[in-house]
Amino acid sequence: MTVSAEQYRAALRRHPAGVAIVTMMSTGGPVGFTATSFASLSLNPPLISFNITETSSSIEAMRAAESVVVHLLGVQQLPLAQRFSRSAEHRFADTSLWSVLPTGEPVLHDVPTWLRAEIQRLIDAGDSTLVIGEVAQIHCANDPEFLQPLLYHNGAYLGTRPLT
Repeated sequence: MTVSAEQYRAALRRHPAGVAIVTMMSTGGPVGFTATSFASLSLNPPLISFNITETSSSIEAMRAAESVVVHLLGVQQLPLAQRFSRSAEHRFADTSLWSVLPTGEPVLHDVPTWLRAEIQRLIDAGDSTLVIGEVAQIHCANDPEFLQPLLYHNGAYLGTRPLT
């Protein structure tokens, strides 16, 4: 029995995912992409993972990167998520939306939580590359306004609300 790409995609659209933007610096400037595959991998050492497809415009920069910043978006960052789902040349066009950390990676402004990670492994996996990084720095905003995560489910961006 063979699972088609359409069947697989349709099934996974039913699983909500947090929206993350991964940024890195390349020889040509800042590079970034949206990742809904972000996951915690290990507590000790603190490892994270995400994947990037082989057809991504960011794949060569990812292969060359030594470190990345993973931005975990809140509902207030919907415009940022939409910007990073467009063509690569638009992602960093507005220089008021980002700056460079002392360690060299681009960081997006007003994102409630971000993690800077040093790349540990790149693993070929089907039509994607699995990236494993060790977390070296964490930023968490304490403002309760930023606590609602941005989710992606069934082709749409959503927020959350408590169930009663």
